[in-house]
Amino acid sequence: MRKNSVKNTRINSEVLRELSRIISREIKDPRISPMTTVVAVEVAPDLKTCKAYISVLGDEEEQADTLEGLRNAHGYIKRELAHSINLRNTPDIRFILDQSIAYGVNMSKKIDIINAELHEREKAAQEKGEASDEHVNGEEA
Repeated sequence: MRKNSVKNTRINSEVLRELSRIISREIKDPRISPMTTVVAVEVAPDLKTCKAYISVLGDEEEQADTLEGLRNAHGYIKRELAHSINLRNTPDIRFILDQSIAYGVNMSKKIDIINAELHEREKAAQEKGEASDEHVNGEEA
């Protein structure tokens, strides 16, 4: 099975859906943040391994605790996945912290700050321009 085949894409989406359900509803570990999201899943073509990209909304300590909790619950997650998805092999899951959402939020904030500064500069330049126009008009009268 090729990596980008229709079958592999379908398996990836099914594993993603089931992992999201298991993490959000089944696991009761207090270390796992309630703001944990499975962003993407890559199941190997031989169905032996799986990379699960996890995003955790919170500080670095919450992210580390969540990853630790998920790694400790690995056996339970794999068993639940085997019960819910009928595959020849249940993939061995490796959890990877995905920083793309936090990076996007940070970049969006920076863009907003730059836009606000540009708007203030334009406004100041317009006010300065209007003041010089009044000064010129006042001298002519």
